[in-house]
Amino acid sequence: MGILDFLKKQFVDVIDWVEEPGDLAMRYPMEDREIQNGAALTVREGQVAFFYNEGQMADAFGPGMHTIETSNLPLLTALQNWDKGFQSPFKADVLFFTQKEQAGHKWGTSQPVTVRDKEFGPLRIRAFGGYSFRIEQPPVFQAKLMGTLERVRVEDVEQQLRSAIATQLATSLGRSEFGFVDMAADQAAMSDRLKEMVQPAFTQWGLSCQTFFVESVSLPEEVQKYLDKASSMRVVGDLDRFVKFQSGDAIEKAANQEGGIAGLGVGAGAGMAMGQAMAGALGGGAGGGAAPAPVASEDAYGQIEKLHKLLTIGAITQADFDAKKTELLGRIR
Repeated sequence: MGILDFLKKQFVDVIDWVEEPGDLAMRYPMEDREIQNGAALTVREGQVAFFYNEGQMADAFGPGMHTIETSNLPLLTALQNWDKGFQSPFKADVLFFTQKEQAGHKWGTSQPVTVRDKEFGPLRIRAFGGYSFRIEQPPVFQAKLMGTLERVRVEDVEQQLRSAIATQLATSLGRSEFGFVDMAADQAAMSDRLKEMVQPAFTQWGLSCQTFFVESVSLPEEVQKYLDKASSMRVVGDLDRFVKFQSGDAIEKAANQEGGIAGLGVGAGAGMAMGQAMAGALGGGAGGGAAPAPVASEDAYGQIEKLHKLLTIGAITQADFDAKKTELLGRIR
């Protein structure tokens, strides 16, 4: 027997694991070495160690210092068919698992989720947040995710967890009876509902979802702009204030365009044209042919709001909306 053969046959008398941040599980490296009777096993706080024999789970050890002997390896003794008590040395796989909470992980929708909002109709929503998890059932985790791997880290399972979260998020939002405004206003309740929905997916891998937070719920930028516009119209209220708001908005946009304040004529002209059209409708104006029948201001505002919802969901174009809005404002009596 050469010196290398002798080194390979040296006995293991100390077994422990000093985990690093991000570690979840580790198979203790035996390298053809054998565990001797009376070996010391150290399991640190937050860890658990399992002895495996040919893929079958045997004895488990919690935090503390343990001496490996027949009395505390009853399952391994049965699996090894030791008919005369503990045999030394022996071979077995020793797997360590950390059960500490893995915090500070992020989730988010890679693509907007389409939902049917009770107020605005079909909407595309994005959501982002954070979560934490821990290994709850090491044997299940070993069977489903670890297998024969020597080591498992958080990054090895994180993508799988995020995919499960995204699936449950889409299901939850799709079935939601709450409007977008309600969801955005009560993110705590939404977080609790989603945590309950993702828990079964975590459980099947031997994990538990410890915390789950929804940090933001948002609409695509172009949809958010139209929503802000509708809100502005509702806040403005009466016709006179609406004209002033539109004129001021046009002036601000013109000032920010190329040419600076030179674009003011366009914005101001648009505001004046709108004001003249409404003034003509209100005062009778100088007739140039038969005018459309006037409508009440309340009806006009209601129709404009309905048109804006159609614009938001893409049922009509911006040009259609602008033309119809001008017509309705011009018919107010």
